[in-house]
Amino acid sequence: MEISRRRLPHQYPEGKWLFVTCHLHGSLPQAKYPPPGKLSSGAAFVWMDRYLDTTLLGPRYLAQDSIAQTVVDSLHRGVLLGHYDLAAYVVMANHLHLLVLPKISPSRVMQSLKGATARQANLILRRTGELFWQAESYDRWVRSTEGWARISAYIEENPVKAGIVQRPQDFRWSSATHAVITIETRDLVHA
Repeated sequence: MEISRRRLPHQYPEGKWLFVTCHLHGSLPQAKYPPPGKLSSGAAFVWMDRYLDTTLLGPRYLAQDSIAQTVVDSLHRGVLLGHYDLAAYVVMANHLHLLVLPKISPSRVMQSLKGATARQANLILRRTGELFWQAESYDRWVRSTEGWARISAYIEENPVKAGIVQRPQDFRWSSATHAVITIETRDLVHA
């Protein structure tokens, strides 16, 4: 099991799917974090996700079609390069959710994905030397087939819960709209 430490500990059991959330640098101001100790980690994550879905403050670069397309293209490129299997994703205005099965180090997957998309996005935005993604990503490994199905649905339903579309397949920047590699769920989670 790979363990990575930054501000949060990250545990990466080999052969397990990961639910990952990345958000843009400055999209979640420190003053807006949920109060420590008041919420469970799951409730704090949902609080953060709802805040990101509804705020009009902070950067919203991923709402630009050219940048959202860059992220989607990069996600699919990672599959073609053999870095991971991709089950579900959604590119929201200021954050990204994905469900991946890493085939290389998860830290390397995220470094590659965030680095490539940041370079392209900053070119599109005509920015140099500015941070694009928040350094820390939030991740959780999937523990069961039921959890995998719940997380996949959570990801694809995100634009619906945010009030952007009526149905997941109506959101342009999601696996509900774009084809991803089809894998039977019975093969997804190893007990």
